[in-house]
Amino acid sequence: MSEYAVSLDNLVKTFGSFVAVDRVTLKVPKGEIFGFLGPNGAGKSTTIRMLCGLLSPTSGHASVAGFDIAKDPEAVRRNIGYMSQKFSLYDDLTVEQNIDFFTGMYGVPRERRAERKDYVLRMANLTERRNALTRELSGGWKQRLALGCAILHDPPVVFLDEPTSGVDPIARGGFWNLIGELARTGHTVFVTTHYMDEAEYCNRLALMYAGKVIALGAPDELKRNLSEHKLLRLDASVTIDAMRAIEHRDGILEVAVFGSGLHVAVDDVEGAQQFIRERLAAENIGIRRLEQIQPSLEDVFVALIEAEERKAA
Repeated sequence: MSEYAVSLDNLVKTFGSFVAVDRVTLKVPKGEIFGFLGPNGAGKSTTIRMLCGLLSPTSGHASVAGFDIAKDPEAVRRNIGYMSQKFSLYDDLTVEQNIDFFTGMYGVPRERRAERKDYVLRMANLTERRNALTRELSGGWKQRLALGCAILHDPPVVFLDEPTSGVDPIARGGFWNLIGELARTGHTVFVTTHYMDEAEYCNRLALMYAGKVIALGAPDELKRNLSEHKLLRLDASVTIDAMRAIEHRDGILEVAVFGSGLHVAVDDVEGAQQFIRERLAAENIGIRRLEQIQPSLEDVFVALIEAEERKAA
């Protein structure tokens, strides 16, 4: 039996002349929380549809929970849970009625249905809300119910496609606690997200761009690998004017708006700081903060995507 819950080997998907997924190779060990990042159109959703047995690959191989996605897609679908940002719930049913419906849909044996229902209600902290109509639940509680319904049949692999989109930050934090609990009980969680703070919860991340995986590793490892980017934080009196004043200058590799200030990638910290001070003084732009910082995952994301775009150009 393979130690990997998900395995891709040179997986390709084309639509006519368009290459949506371009020779993707990666392996996800059992019990890992694996994050899939990338801009819209990068190929994430197409890859996940193949891994869920919903779309046939053009070439290459992949297996999920030990089953080949091309040869046995039905077995793949029986052994995964799937949850997307559009929760597949019935608003006119109560919490308990939704759970009962999905135990039947997923073919949970009758003798296990009461046990699985009780587990989901406790895991999602919905016991006190079991008789509430689903449409009366907040987004965060609906999210918990949707996850519970997706794992009623106790699948070894769970795919979560941007599951926290549109949910408030407190509810998102609680949801990630549930994901962590799933992983601790041996489930493998494959999750896409566009929230960089959420990506930090993942054991490993793959960054996808133009159909290819361009970076793969643990969050801290990806940040360390950006060592050639020395990063400055610049808070100026006029952010956009400051950006225009310093970008495309020698020694300034990249300038990006980050919150209320700028992140400036440079090749020489002291030289760049001196240049920025002199340049902004000449433009009568005040500096509130200028110091070296450690790159965040968002910095990694931006730097890698921009590097790929420069290559393409």
